Amino acid sequence: MTNRTNPTNAYTVPSVSITTARTGASSRANALGMRAMQERAYAKRGEQYLLIKSPPASGKSRALMFIALDKLNNQGVRQAIIVVPERSIGSSFSDEPLSQYGFYWDWQVAPQWNLCNAPGVDDVKVAKSKVKAVGEFLAGDDKILVCTHATFRFAVDELGIQAFDNRLIAIDEFHHVSSDPDSKLGNQLGAFIARDKVHLVAMTGSYFRGDSVAVLAPADEARFETVTYTYYEQLNGYQWLKSLDIGYFFYTGPYVDAVAKVLDPALKTIVHIPNVNARESLKDKQREVDEIMHGMGEWKGVDPATGFHLVLASDGRTLKVADLVDDSDQARRSRVLGALKDPAQKNNRDYVDVIIALGMAKEGFDWIWCEHALTIGYRSSLTEIVQIIGRATRDAEGKERSRFTNLIAEPTAEQAAVAEAVNDMLKAISASLLMEQVLAPRYEFTPKNMGPKDGFDYGGDGYKEGGHNIGVNKDTGQIHVEINGLTTPQSPEATRICKEDLNEVVTSFLQDKTTLERGLFDKENTLPEELTQLRMGKIVRERYPELSDTDQEAIRQHAIAAMNITQQAKLALAMADANGSDVAQGSTALLDGVRRFVNVRDLDIDLIDRINPFDAAYAVLAKAMDEKSLRQVQASIAAKKVSIPEDEARDLSKRALLFKNERGRLPDINSADAWEKRMAEGVAAFARFRAQAKAAQTPGEAGNA
Repeated sequence: MTNRTNPTNAYTVPSVSITTARTGASSRANALGMRAMQERAYAKRGEQYLLIKSPPASGKSRALMFIALDKLNNQGVRQAIIVVPERSIGSSFSDEPLSQYGFYWDWQVAPQWNLCNAPGVDDVKVAKSKVKAVGEFLAGDDKILVCTHATFRFAVDELGIQAFDNRLIAIDEFHHVSSDPDSKLGNQLGAFIARDKVHLVAMTGSYFRGDSVAVLAPADEARFETVTYTYYEQLNGYQWLKSLDIGYFFYTGPYVDAVAKVLDPALKTIVHIPNVNARESLKDKQREVDEIMHGMGEWKGVDPATGFHLVLASDGRTLKVADLVDDSDQARRSRVLGALKDPAQKNNRDYVDVIIALGMAKEGFDWIWCEHALTIGYRSSLTEIVQIIGRATRDAEGKERSRFTNLIAEPTAEQAAVAEAVNDMLKAISASLLMEQVLAPRYEFTPKNMGPKDGFDYGGDGYKEGGHNIGVNKDTGQIHVEINGLTTPQSPEATRICKEDLNEVVTSFLQDKTTLERGLFDKENTLPEELTQLRMGKIVRERYPELSDTDQEAIRQHAIAAMNITQQAKLALAMADANGSDVAQGSTALLDGVRRFVNVRDLDIDLIDRINPFDAAYAVLAKAMDEKSLRQVQASIAAKKVSIPEDEARDLSKRALLFKNERGRLPDINSADAWEKRMAEGVAAFARFRAQAKAAQTPGEAGNA
C-alpha cells in the first residue's frame, strides 16, 4: 500500500493503493465450473446455516446457485427462495447453463417465479401485492423463487414461519439485516433459527452495517458456518486488474466544479451525486447532472436507441453518458436501464462511458469496465462506500487500474455548518482507513517464539527462534507476525473472532466519532493508549459482553495490532519512498512495509499500544487540506475535550490495577510517563465518582458526619 497521485489531472488525490500479483487464481474455474471462492463455499454445502463473506465481483450469486442446486437435488430441501434487497439485483439470479461448464444441473427460474422481473417499482404496495405469488409458489412443485427483502418480510408476516419449513432461504446483501429489535427481517430470521426447520445461506460483501448495530445476535451467529474470501485474495487472483486506488479530495465551492477537476473522461466512470437533502447538493438534481456533463464537453443530443446522452469531449471523442438521475420520463428511464442491462453488450467496453446516478448503480450493479467510482459527500454508511468501491473492482480485459474518489467539502471559516463538514470529513477518512484494512491480507498473530506456522514461508533463512519472524502463506496471502506479550484467546469463539472478524471490530472502532476526533485532531491532549486500550477495550467489551476478560483483551490486542501494523507498514513504505530507498512493488509491497516496521525493533504489544492508529491518516490529511482549515478543525475538536467521564475513569482504574500487578505499585500522578500519569488521574477521578455516588445514596449519614 502506498500513497499515489492522480496523473490524469493537476490535482493531487491522496489515496491508499493496493497493487496485486495478478495470479489469475480467483478467476480460474475448476472441473465443475467453479472459481476459487465458489469452490470454497461449495465445500460447505452440507451446512444448514452458512454465512458467505466475500467481496463484490467474487461470484457470490453463482456460488449460491451451486449450493442451492445441491440442496434441492441431494439434501432433501423442497424449494429455494432467493431474497435480494431490490428488484434490480434479481437479474443476478437469472437462468445459468451451469452444466455447460461441468456442473451437474442448470440453474433455471420459471419466469413467473422471478418476482423481481414483474412490472412496477420498488415500493411497499408492490411488495405486498406479490405475497399471494409467494403463497402459490410454496403450495406448488416448482423449485426456485426470487423476490425482494420487502416481499419476503410481508410473506412471512402473512403466511407464518412454519409455511417455509424444509426450504432454503438465501439472503443476498445480508448486511441489510439487523439484530436490532425494530428490524423486521432480523426478527424473522431469529424466529427461523429458533424453529430450526429451514436452511439459511447468507451472503454479503461487507459484513458490517453503517449504524454499528450487529447483523446477527451472537447466539444466532454462532449457529452459522462461515466461509470467508478476502478482498486481498480476490484482487490478487485477478488476471487483468493490478491496482486499486482509494482517496478523498477536499473542495470548496459547488461540488460540480470539483467533479470537473477529478473526473477523467478517458476512464469509464460511475458518478454518484448527493441526495437532494444532503449538504453538498445544489437542490436541483437535474441541473447538477447537466453541469457535470457540461464539464465533460459539448452536449450533442440523445441516442434514440439507448437513451444515452452524447457529449463531444475536448479530445474529439463522443462520450456516451447514462443518466440514472432523471426520473421525469419513466419511458426514457426504462430505456436507459434496459440498455445498461443488455446482456449482448456486457463485454462491449465502448458501449457506455459515464454513468451518473443518485441512489442506483451500487450493490449488485455489474459494469465490469468501470475504472473510476466517484462519489460526492459521505454516503449513508461505510457499507455503502464498500459497495460503491465494488463497482470498480471487476476484472476485465485490458483494465489494469481502478480507483475510488470521495469528494468532501472542506471546512472553511466562512462556512456556517463547520461541525457538519467536519463530521463528513471524519466519515470519509474512516471509510478510507476501513478499506485499507479490508484490502490488506489477514494477519496471523502469535506470541513470540511459538514456532513456525504450517504453510507459511519465512524467507531464505527460514524461521529463527528469537528472530524478527514474518511468514507468508502464498496461497491465502496471510501474514504471520510474532508479538511479545500477546494475549492468546482462550475460547473457541474468541479464537474464531481473532481469525475471522477483526475487520468487524476495527469497523466499530472507526465508527466511533470520539475516537476519530481525538486520534486525528487532538493529538497533543490525547495519548495513544486512550485510543488503543480504553476506546478499543470498551468497543470489544460492548460487542462481546459474554466473553471472559482474557478473551476480550486478546481480541482488543489482535484488532489494534492488525490496524497499527497496517498503518505503520504504510508509513514505512512512504518514508522509504521519500528517502529514495528501494520499495517493493506488486503484491509484496505491504509485506515489505511490515518488515521495515518490525525489523527495527523487538515488536511487543506495549509498543503497539503506544502508537496512535491515525498517524498515517493524519500525514495524508495534512498534505490534502488547507493548513488554515486543518488548524481550525484541530481547535474545534480540542475545545470539546471535557474532564474524564465515569466510564473512562473506570477503565483507567482497571488499567491501573494491571499496572500495579506488573510493577508492584499504583501509577504515580506526578510521573514523567504520560500514560502512567493518565492512569493515576483516572484512579483519582473514579474515586471521586464513587464518593459522589455514596454521598447521594446516604444524605442523612453524610449530614451527621
